[in-house]
Amino acid sequence: MGASQSQAYEDNRGFHAQNRRGDSRVAESIAGARPSNVRTTRADQKTKEAGESSEVRAISVVEIDPTSRVPVVQGKKEEIKLPFNQDAILKKADSEDYRRPQVKLSAAQLQAGVLLSGKRKKYWVDQKSNKNCYMLFAKDLAITWAEDKRYWKWREDTSDVTIPVAVLMNVCWLEVHGKFNTAKLSPETLYKVAFVVMLEDPACGWEVPVNIKLTLPNGSKQEHKEDLIAKPRGQWIEIPVGEFKTPPTNAGKIEFSMYEYEGGNWKTGLVIKGAIIQPKN
Repeated sequence: MGASQSQAYEDNRGFHAQNRRGDSRVAESIAGARPSNVRTTRADQKTKEAGESSEVRAISVVEIDPTSRVPVVQGKKEEIKLPFNQDAILKKADSEDYRRPQVKLSAAQLQAGVLLSGKRKKYWVDQKSNKNCYMLFAKDLAITWAEDKRYWKWREDTSDVTIPVAVLMNVCWLEVHGKFNTAKLSPETLYKVAFVVMLEDPACGWEVPVNIKLTLPNGSKQEHKEDLIAKPRGQWIEIPVGEFKTPPTNAGKIEFSMYEYEGGNWKTGLVIKGAIIQPKN
């Protein structure tokens, strides 16, 4: 055998030895793989941010290349931060499907909102901030003489979801109160509170401004007056109540009111949908 033939023989032996080592590595990677083209791995991680318990789920999808049988990562991990206290809140959901612990609502479902406590409340997540929001409907508020048909009546409103709203027939003593536990809100967030009402046409007796008050968990109060006579008719409007920042811990109850009974005017044409609590963007 000449020198050139001998060199070619040695090169060929080296090539086949390298191939055998490569085949061994591929076989080892296949041995631990599932017999499908896609393998999904999931890691659940708990985080603590400013006293809140939020769950972060990381999902990565690994695809097995059918030609080489070598795992190839197709995409980066996607992290989804769940809203604060979501599971505890959804235990009050009207829909039984939402109360199941294994059910995880999509972002679109959470932003659209979930009815709670027999249509007395609505919970949703703010799209921009991922913070908790609430609507307390009229049935969840304390309205003086609301069940006396001489002064108030109830009718269904379908502008958003079908819920009962309180329609003022004729009173001189207007008094509406609400309260809410801020533990259900996202910590360390600036929130605003507002009554959601409509003034019908005609709406009479509103020459005297109504009193608005917000009482915070520490006992401090925010008070002002609102002139309803200048408000637009026939559409839902927000009557601002006040603002507050939720603490990282030790949340408490807020109370809010709209009242007027010193002017002596008989009032008509006010429709109360509820009170809204949402982040101040």
